[in-house]
Amino acid sequence: MAKRLVAAAGAVIFGAGVLVGVDRSVAVADPDPAAAASVPGIGPCRTDAKPEHEALVPKTVEVPVVYPAVTVDPGPPPENTKRVKMELPSDPCVNPCPELTDQQTTTPPDLAQQLGLPKLIIRPQPFNFALPNPNPPTLPPGPDPAHPPVEQAAQTPPRPTPQVSDVTEVAKLTGANSVNRTDKRWQVQGTDLGIMWQSAPDEIAIAFGDTVGRDFHPPGGMGEDWRSNLLAFSKNRDLSNGVVFDHMVTDDRCHASELLSSKKLDNIEITTIPTSGFALGDRQYMSYMSIRTWNSIPGTWYTNYGGIAYSDDHGEHWTKDPYAKWENIFGVSNFQVTAMVPQGDWVYMFGIPNTRLGGVGLARVPKDQVLNPTAYQYWQTDAWVPAVNGLVTATPVVDAPAGELSVRYDADRKVWQMSYLDTAKAALVVRESDSPQGAWSDSAVTVSALQYPELYGGFIHPWSTGKDMYFTMSTWSDYNVYLMHATLN
Repeated sequence: MAKRLVAAAGAVIFGAGVLVGVDRSVAVADPDPAAAASVPGIGPCRTDAKPEHEALVPKTVEVPVVYPAVTVDPGPPPENTKRVKMELPSDPCVNPCPELTDQQTTTPPDLAQQLGLPKLIIRPQPFNFALPNPNPPTLPPGPDPAHPPVEQAAQTPPRPTPQVSDVTEVAKLTGANSVNRTDKRWQVQGTDLGIMWQSAPDEIAIAFGDTVGRDFHPPGGMGEDWRSNLLAFSKNRDLSNGVVFDHMVTDDRCHASELLSSKKLDNIEITTIPTSGFALGDRQYMSYMSIRTWNSIPGTWYTNYGGIAYSDDHGEHWTKDPYAKWENIFGVSNFQVTAMVPQGDWVYMFGIPNTRLGGVGLARVPKDQVLNPTAYQYWQTDAWVPAVNGLVTATPVVDAPAGELSVRYDADRKVWQMSYLDTAKAALVVRESDSPQGAWSDSAVTVSALQYPELYGGFIHPWSTGKDMYFTMSTWSDYNVYLMHATLN
């Protein structure tokens, strides 16, 4: 879905990830893609090939040819409400839907492939200039305006920089030959992100971004059966062999369902991507960003707004709240990409502007007012302050650049942890703090682009311990999700 450029040297944002050189001999993490294969019952099958990372030189190159198009904004797209419950075979080696997932089409190699060059696909793509929707939807009554006070909030002293060691690749979680065989069970060939939150005391929810099924050809999410987002659930606590999916939300046999619809019209709304999630009682919340267009500069994008959706049936169906959203005014507004964390009486919202180049702002809201944007307070220098006439300003708690925020509160240690993609360091990094507003420690590298040249993500597993930090990582060249482990000393 995004565009690729070739970099001659240096650190370059590449598609959805970061490219730094091509020498994989300089390693920070020690990949062990076969780690989960030694544990019977959680896959992959013994007969499956060991997962291998894709080469930086792709087998297929898809070139979009953009042309202007004038259209009418169709308004909110209908949500897919169809759901089909499916029971998976007890044997993970059994393909539950071979008639759907084992269909292979073979075409004779073209001249470029015969010469060892990447296959070239030219794809026309409209860039839309929209006329207003003549029949805008009628909104329900909004929440009563709140008038939160100004409250002082000093920073705490910075913690020491985390000491990171023994970083390893635990398992491939999605795609072919993964521990979950998502290609066979849910027609998920390529996907990214892997955003996790505790959806119940004994369960983790995992949200994914743009997903493709048949005819998947990396780099990036290229292929057919495009879904903007998916959701899986897992109960296994032994993460040393990967995160095992118990089920995914499905709308048909062996087909993971899109949860939040998108118009899929470039320059209107091309997709809607989850950014974080949390649960309060029986209600699940998911923050997301409505992306207007992927920019021509790789790794950047332009959002319409950042919003919040909720589910009252444990993630099966979701509602985008029409008022809980932060518009992207002039393309520089904060809280477009957010990480929301409940703690105590509050839900804290860490946010950055669209792209991966901004600093991290911070807001908070009472737990019973999550969907009321007027109830939020924003941290400014030394106090929590409300928005003024709808204008939101927040002092950065972490300086730019930051992307793909993941924040959690480690209740055992009473410490806040933040992981994100630092495009200046070309790495996933981690910081710690004694309070959400900081001061945050200096960042420590967990995984470097020197080994995974197109990495991004870095979403912390909620069941990480103080010493053992598990997190997901995506790579643009593979366009799938991996579980990583780091020891924090």
